[in-house]
Amino acid sequence: MPLMRIDVIKGHDDAYLKKMLDIAYDVQLEAFKTPKGDRYQILTQHEPFEMQILDTGLGIRRSQDVILFNLVTRPRTTKAKQAFYRQLTERLNTELGIRKEDIVVSLVPNNDDDWSFGNGEAQFLTGKL
Repeated sequence: MPLMRIDVIKGHDDAYLKKMLDIAYDVQLEAFKTPKGDRYQILTQHEPFEMQILDTGLGIRRSQDVILFNLVTRPRTTKAKQAFYRQLTERLNTELGIRKEDIVVSLVPNNDDDWSFGNGEAQFLTGKL
């Protein structure tokens, strides 16, 4: 169950943003083998000065289309993580024209006892999920 938070700079139309969310969800399903319907995405749009996403010394130039994906997720294999990074970047570039240099991803692992989906229960632990 990844919780996907996506930060972008304001100025994109709804169709662009919806497509971006759909692509990220499709890649999640494929790379992480999550069940269909396991979709938790939060999109936040910022003023340009609110996102300072530099290159960490890699020589990467960011544009106003920079996107930061932050996923809180169960532990994933290195292979699955790399597939997610690669597929997400390729599809966003191919389908929306987003520069590969503008796609930043951070995964934060957590465990089954770190989730409650409602009703004050830990559904992964109770067997409901």
